[in-house]
Amino acid sequence: MNRIFTMLFAMAFCIFALAGGVATAYLVGGLVEEHLFTGASRLTNILFLMLTFVMIIATLLTLAERKWSAFMQDRVGPNRARLAIPGLGNRSLGGIPHIITDVLKMLTKEDFVPGTANKFLFNLGPVLAFAPVFALFAVVPAGPSVTVFGKHVDMVVATPDFGMLYVLAIASLAVYGTSLAGWSSNNKFALLGGVRASAQMISYEVALGLALVGLFLAFSSVQMPALVGDVGNALVAGTGQARYLWRSDGAFDLGLPAWGIFIQPLGFIAFFVASFAETKRAPFDAPEGESEIIGYFVEYSGMKFGMFMISEFMEVVVLAGVTTALFFGGHHLPFGGEWLAAQPLMQEHGWLYGTILGTVFWIKVVLLIWVQLVIRWTFPRFRYDQIQNLGWKILLPAGLANVFISGALVLWDPSLRMLGIVGLLEIGFVVALTMSKGTKAAGAHDTAHGHGHDAHGLPAAGGHGLPAHADPHSHSPAGAH
Repeated sequence: MNRIFTMLFAMAFCIFALAGGVATAYLVGGLVEEHLFTGASRLTNILFLMLTFVMIIATLLTLAERKWSAFMQDRVGPNRARLAIPGLGNRSLGGIPHIITDVLKMLTKEDFVPGTANKFLFNLGPVLAFAPVFALFAVVPAGPSVTVFGKHVDMVVATPDFGMLYVLAIASLAVYGTSLAGWSSNNKFALLGGVRASAQMISYEVALGLALVGLFLAFSSVQMPALVGDVGNALVAGTGQARYLWRSDGAFDLGLPAWGIFIQPLGFIAFFVASFAETKRAPFDAPEGESEIIGYFVEYSGMKFGMFMISEFMEVVVLAGVTTALFFGGHHLPFGGEWLAAQPLMQEHGWLYGTILGTVFWIKVVLLIWVQLVIRWTFPRFRYDQIQNLGWKILLPAGLANVFISGALVLWDPSLRMLGIVGLLEIGFVVALTMSKGTKAAGAHDTAHGHGHDAHGLPAAGGHGLPAHADPHSHSPAGAH
């Protein structure tokens, strides 16, 4: 019971902390718009959205991943680093001191540079791995546009017309960081890791772009605010993902919103898998797998290695933010959004309305981060040929099929209702496929190889021939091929 209450308290604290940060961002944005110049809130959004929310969440993820992996594997988790607090004794504080020790270790560890390395490119590698990831969140709307102190405040850093093209272009620059890190180290193992990382990232960029084309066709825009949309009212219908495919009549709006997950479920799966592979996290961590090959950053130490590490956790946050904006309605509620916007209190205090919806956005982001951590500690590492087959032979054809199907359905029914019906059928098919029971592996093995014989026609180890431990040529468990 104590553990349950502790988790509930931690969740409530996180929600209140997120709400406080969003409210502060809106109020500060209104103040600078009033006292400085028009558009000054965009500069403060850099401070709050990118330097505060993204960086702090990414830093806390270094601890959250250890805690969650310990929870899934029934371990104690990080508790060795402690702080001696007067009156409270020697406390582990839930592992939080480990963040402090990580920072001190990165800052004080010797900055080793190989003597035969290209020093300029060696130092440029971590920067190219970190900077593009950091810049990606600039176009993600983290809240609605509201009026604060009589001034218009947007909760986004930039709104270029080429919003998603910017995301795809900047994301592709990260491959240069891995390539330069492996090549400039003048280390054969690092070079192989860099080549493997580059091949993996390039192969999934094609599927990443194709997965979003159906969404662009549905909303006729590549601009992030247009894809997220605005809440409508009694006179004007909502736009983007704020509109409803079907809704009930009445003051309280209830229905099926045009979220990307409902109208583009196949695009969502392809985008999420491809983005996950781009982050090079398990089960797509073949470029960094110690059991297979030494990583491309093997020669890096100190804060340079820390930049590679923190950029990986930043990718987790940015992926969750972009996915929320594209497929989960951004800051919009699934229902009741028009009713909430019509309330006099919300119209009078724009910062309060923005705080509520901004907190909704960050809660969605945290939930998607949790999903990524679950995947990270559930699936084993894929083989490199499996990774390439998934990218080129599965995701690429699925993306092409999704483009043609989406284009035909949008031409047939511009209201997107047919697209929604097909999307719901796809979701039902995936759920049914996931919940179905598979056949026994042993039976399939016997059927495929003829009752205990291997692929070469010889008796299988542990079958009618030699026992598994007596096979002189076996280097793997019986039955493994």
